[in-house]
Amino acid sequence: MKIGVISLTNGCFKLVPQSSYLGHFLRISFKDILLGGKHFAFYSTYGRPFPDYSPRQPTIKDSELVQNISSTIKQRRFETLRHVLRPFESKFRPDHLIWVLMNIKNDTGLVFNFYEWACLYREPSLEVRSIVIHIAVASKDLKMAHSLIYDFWSKLNLDVTYSFSCFVERLIYTYKDWGSDPCVFDLFFEVLVQVGFLMEARRLFEKMVSYGLVISVDSCKLLLSNMSSQSNKKRDTFKVFMEFLEAGVCWDTGSYNIILHILCQLGKIREAHHLLFQMELRGCLPDVASYSIVINGYCCVGELEKVMRLVNEMRMKGLKPNAFTFNSIILLKCKSGKVADAERVLREMIAFRILPDNVVYTTIIDGFCKSGDIFSAIKLFEEMQRVEIFPDIIAYSAIICGLCQSRNMTEADKLFHEMLDRGLEPDEITYTTLIDGYCKAGKLKEAFFWHNKMVEKGVTPNVVTYTSLADGLCKQGEVDTANELLHEMSAKGLELNICTYNVIVNGLCKTGNVNQAIKLMEDMEMTGFHPDTITYTTLMDAYCKSGEISKAHELLRTMLDRGLQPTVVTFNVLMNGFCTSGMLEDGERLLKWMLEKGIMANATTYNSLMKQYCIRSNMRVTTEIYREMCARNIMPDNNTYNILIKGHSRARNMKEAWYLHREMVAKGFDLTDSSYNAFIKGLLKKKKYWEAKELFDEMRRKGFIADQEIFNFFLEKNFDEGNLGTALELCDEVIERFLIDKVNEDNHT
Repeated sequence: MKIGVISLTNGCFKLVPQSSYLGHFLRISFKDILLGGKHFAFYSTYGRPFPDYSPRQPTIKDSELVQNISSTIKQRRFETLRHVLRPFESKFRPDHLIWVLMNIKNDTGLVFNFYEWACLYREPSLEVRSIVIHIAVASKDLKMAHSLIYDFWSKLNLDVTYSFSCFVERLIYTYKDWGSDPCVFDLFFEVLVQVGFLMEARRLFEKMVSYGLVISVDSCKLLLSNMSSQSNKKRDTFKVFMEFLEAGVCWDTGSYNIILHILCQLGKIREAHHLLFQMELRGCLPDVASYSIVINGYCCVGELEKVMRLVNEMRMKGLKPNAFTFNSIILLKCKSGKVADAERVLREMIAFRILPDNVVYTTIIDGFCKSGDIFSAIKLFEEMQRVEIFPDIIAYSAIICGLCQSRNMTEADKLFHEMLDRGLEPDEITYTTLIDGYCKAGKLKEAFFWHNKMVEKGVTPNVVTYTSLADGLCKQGEVDTANELLHEMSAKGLELNICTYNVIVNGLCKTGNVNQAIKLMEDMEMTGFHPDTITYTTLMDAYCKSGEISKAHELLRTMLDRGLQPTVVTFNVLMNGFCTSGMLEDGERLLKWMLEKGIMANATTYNSLMKQYCIRSNMRVTTEIYREMCARNIMPDNNTYNILIKGHSRARNMKEAWYLHREMVAKGFDLTDSSYNAFIKGLLKKKKYWEAKELFDEMRRKGFIADQEIFNFFLEKNFDEGNLGTALELCDEVIERFLIDKVNEDNHT
């Protein structure tokens, strides 16, 4: 049985039968030697021998001169050679250089000094340079050897192809008699990579294989790293990896990691996962970085299940996830909408004593804001500062955006000023976020104030800024002013986009000018802007609200014919149209069709149905719809709870109403004024006076105004019970409300 020796990555050797070699290794016998921390394999079967060195022999006269020079520089080694060799300069020829080197080759210091002296007069031949390089390597002066090679290959205007052929030929020719240390080819390979001659490096590798020598894994890894950093050489890098593996390179973990990273960058995540598995079969153990690269690859394509499987596999092998691993998982969880899970990963990260950075905290804060959980976002934002990770402009923008979306403009403004006080300069995104928040809250004065501030600070408003302002104006019925603003925007060189057109379409619909909105949609197409799903959904909503369901249906067919995909918002608009028109059976059929087609309904979809059944006092069907919604893991929103509490209160199902109230408060939701009124009336009818009083007091603290019926009840009750102070307070509130209503009426007239 033929036996081969495999060099393992830990520096050990292993004898194995030829038949058991892995498919990617050459099935030939070889021996492995370790030099300077680098592995080289000499193949005893196919490697051709290095040539013998046979320089021209000196004449007797030349021999005498060479002997004299050699003796002189040895005896007077501590003097400068320029002074010592001055008597020999006129007789010295290039041939003498090699003969002298043969005499002094065991004295490395003298060799280098003599070579430097020779360079003062003329460029030594490649043969001489190769000899000195071999001597440097043999004496373990790798720095000098590297310098000698690099000096040649870093020359300008070098004929690379010709120079490579000559250099390799001379290096091989002088190898056998001047050092026989394979590290010399390793150094040459590294220099070729460093100066960017990657094709020549590959040619050198192939040449060495023909001599039974494999370049060290460290040097080969340098080539992989260099190629992988160039976007146009990523596929070639994988090809080189496989070719070198076939030639006998025992790639280490770092090398595999480079290839894993390339495969993930090319979108070949499954191939990367397979290679991760193959590493162990090839005697190379994956490390934390190996797993992290593949985990990040799966994170990028949203394969959460495979990510968690790999994390568990890591832990089983005793590998602790690093910051890169955790960051990838957190980003994927947030992208998937599983922000609470992302926060749990953050806690685990901290438990492993891996400190999260600004990016990790900002990612989760942004996730919470986008999911509407502003309470958790603020909590994390405050924690971030407690551990002395100070928010940057991106973190502030994320939390300000969340506060604006939740209509909490007081806190948003407060944080914006805090950001300014810390010396952070808002960009157009931060300014636009705040402006958009004020527009959506109907506070156009504040919105235009910050627009002007933005311009004063030299920050240029973009098309999104103007679109937000136009949207705010349209929602207040000032469509003409919005149009003027957009003309101003166009004059500044900013082009209208589909979002801007949609804002005007929405404004026209809100003011009842649906025909004008349809005309604008036609004009859009003439200017090259094709209406999108939002355009059609806005118009469908206008038709549904005016009771013209057939026209909304017609628009939906047109939209589908044009290849536009309806969103859940589109279907919610139709659902609301059906429900408000009393077409509940059509609404239920639409919901059933959505679920059959795999279109994920949301709380708003179900709310439309539940609201109408509540109005009809059919709480049995309402409860069935609510249970179905929860069974499909669709979380109730604030509107859901208010609809259900009002419905149950009017039906005097006060236990259900009270249970739902506790649940909604625990989730951070609030009752509306109409829900308070319905809830309190329901409790009063059930003679639950104490519970009703608690809700009545809470309602007043929050600034809501109770119905006249409720006011009268508590006014009389307080008089009857002798609570004159409370009764007078209620009287004052009634008078104050009457005066405010009177002023408002006068203003309108």
